[in-house]
Amino acid sequence: MAELHVELVAADRKVWSGEASLVVARTTSGDIGVMPGHQPLLGVLEPGAVVIRTAGETGEGTVSAAVHGGFITFSEDKLSLVAEIAELSEDIDTDRAQRALDRAKSEADEAAERRAEVRMRAVAVR
Repeated sequence: MAELHVELVAADRKVWSGEASLVVARTTSGDIGVMPGHQPLLGVLEPGAVVIRTAGETGEGTVSAAVHGGFITFSEDKLSLVAEIAELSEDIDTDRAQRALDRAKSEADEAAERRAEVRMRAVAVR
C-alpha cells in the first residue's frame, strides 16, 4: 500500500512524524483528505482536529491532534502540517480542557472557547 510521509510541527517543537495512508485536516476551504498521490497543495489550517491514519510495519492506527492555525503543504508524497500550536490528543488532559471550556463560556471569552472546543474535538477522535 502506498504511503505518505507526514510531519506535524508546532512553532516550538516536532509533534509527530511518520508514515500514513490518510490525513484529514480543516482548511479555510473546508475539510481536506490527503492520500498518497494527491495533487500538490498549499493551504491555511483552521483550528480543528487533524486525523492521521497511520501505516507501516506496526499496522494501521489513528493519531489525532488539536491544531490551532497554521499551514498544510503536500508534494511528492510528503505532507507537512506547520501549526502555531499543536497538541496530540493523548497529551490533552480531558478534565482540564472541559474546565477551560466551561470557564471560557462563563467569561464569554470566544477565543479561549474555540481553543478548548478544538481540544475536546481532538480528544473525541482518539
